[in-house]
Amino acid sequence: MALRLKVFAMNPDEKIFAIGDIHGCHRNLVELMNRLPFDRRRDTLVFLGDYINRGPRSRQVIDYLLDLRAECARAVFLMGNHEYALLAYAASGDVKILHRLRSIGVEATLKSYGDASVRRLRDLSFLPPAHLNFLRSLQLSFRSGTFLFVHADTDDGDSDRPYQQLTSRRLASAGVQPEGDTVIFGHTAFETPLVAPGRIGIDTGAVYGNLLTAVELPRLCFYHAGATIR
Repeated sequence: MALRLKVFAMNPDEKIFAIGDIHGCHRNLVELMNRLPFDRRRDTLVFLGDYINRGPRSRQVIDYLLDLRAECARAVFLMGNHEYALLAYAASGDVKILHRLRSIGVEATLKSYGDASVRRLRDLSFLPPAHLNFLRSLQLSFRSGTFLFVHADTDDGDSDRPYQQLTSRRLASAGVQPEGDTVIFGHTAFETPLVAPGRIGIDTGAVYGNLLTAVELPRLCFYHAGATIR
């Protein structure tokens, strides 16, 4: 599965807004985006992946993101492990991946697409073409200056093992030392945003009834929305 890498040059006056794991929480997403003071023509938006599964409105989330992509030239959409697993199962038919999908809430996604059958995961026929193209266009990482944006906590933006990268919990490893870059990641849910040397974690568990979080860079200002699954 080919995953693209996009790089934008960062202008001195540019703001970057990164948004954490959404997981079908459409209303939280809309509320959060309405709070962000971003310029749709100049600023960069980076979504860190995991748009689907577990939450109730995955289809509406992708519809919203497609509209946003059409309006914002500097919008970046990263791959999460949930999207990767969905595409990997369709490509391989591996029953182990199907079991993984069911354990991470794919039925909620199918329900949002009109109660589609689990059998339709095999060819992704439940997805409108625009939604399938969106999922296939997701990239593994994004860099702007010294900021590296990835789904899971890793400093490897060019891994040849995407699933391992997308499920990494590197911060928990002993002896991790930052090496100049600041890595902005989701995937691991914290009660509040994590700020550590060389690391900013912004998955704050929206789908578990907590907040959906965004961070503005380089100012390091956090924005939140919601406190329930909506």
